[in-house]
Amino acid sequence: MADGSKFAGFMGGGGGGNVVGNGFYDMGFYRKLDEVSNMSVDSVGSLQTSTGGGSVAMSLENSSVGSNNSRTGILHHTGLRLFSVGHSVLRPGRVSHAMNEDALAQTLIDPRYPTESLENYDEWTIDLRKLSMGVAFAQGAFGKLYRGTYDGEDVAIKLLEKPENDPERAQLMEQQFGQEVMMLANLKHPNIVRFIGACRKPLVWCIVTEYAKGGSVRQFLMKRQNRSVPLKLAVKQALDIAKGMEYVHELGFIHRDLKSDNLLIFADKSIKIADFGVARIEVKPEGMTPETGTYRWMAPEMIQHRPYNQKVDVYSFGIVLWELITGMLPFQNMSAVQAAFAVVNKGVRPVVPQDCLPALGEIMTRCWDADPDVRPSFSEIVRMLESAQEEIVNTVRKARFRCCMQPMTID
Repeated sequence: MADGSKFAGFMGGGGGGNVVGNGFYDMGFYRKLDEVSNMSVDSVGSLQTSTGGGSVAMSLENSSVGSNNSRTGILHHTGLRLFSVGHSVLRPGRVSHAMNEDALAQTLIDPRYPTESLENYDEWTIDLRKLSMGVAFAQGAFGKLYRGTYDGEDVAIKLLEKPENDPERAQLMEQQFGQEVMMLANLKHPNIVRFIGACRKPLVWCIVTEYAKGGSVRQFLMKRQNRSVPLKLAVKQALDIAKGMEYVHELGFIHRDLKSDNLLIFADKSIKIADFGVARIEVKPEGMTPETGTYRWMAPEMIQHRPYNQKVDVYSFGIVLWELITGMLPFQNMSAVQAAFAVVNKGVRPVVPQDCLPALGEIMTRCWDADPDVRPSFSEIVRMLESAQEEIVNTVRKARFRCCMQPMTID
């Protein structure tokens, strides 16, 4: 395994406390801009733009615990505004006509605020003259997400506001912004969302990634009304995820929030892993932040605040594989907190369907084993899925052969 410590100089620190996520990426958690009620556990559904679907390359949905109450100034400079998506032409270095009163976006574009260094990653600094921002479609306590274009390409834009009255949180946010830039700049793989660039300004941070028009896996399953994905496609997509995570782990990273909302579908139906906002370099277990991620997909050792390692991602993958095979939301008859309690205290796991291919059932059950040492590595998961894929292909061939060999009859 590559030594993740070679990136450690960029890290700065890890946060603390017991709020889920403990960082600004979990900051009260994003909600659709047309929702006005406070967030509850696992409360937000899939996020789509009003222009016909699609998803950003960062997750916005349900995390565990948090508040939407902003403690900062820019987001509420004009009050919370609910924007509708217009069809105005975006010009480089501008915001759309529909969001001219969006103070956060204006702060980014405003040339009076200088662009600051990205430290060791200055080559990734975006040219704001090439950035065209559409309307915001999701927001949290300290930031918003927008769709836009960069140099003519559709992109997802994450803007984060520096808390003016909370120096401790501002420092943590800056550290974690640097962490995400570092990770995205170093992760180059067909199954990892592509990083386009970032920039820092005195009051706002910006991260730009490619935009996934196919939406997230969770959105896709919701559109199918919880019907399972065709088996051949499900295994192919599971392989995409496993290969991407194999690469992430080889670099010494942990994602820590692997779930269907953070898995994006592209035009060729391939999957790319997104949202490394709470991912971090693997360090000594006692330095890990507990309860990062989302309860339905969260490994029991994280829920219990016990030391953990990369195997928490393997646990989450087992839940995602079950989603792909069944098309259902994990623990759908429970709240997220109830699911967490059942997982930890009663050893409850999703029920593997009786007609599930045995090889796939074995992968799931091994992945979500309570003992992290029993869980396979992603390299082993890739091999197991490739074997299952071959079994599926051979089964289909045999079925077709039997069909062709039916005795002829005379009408």
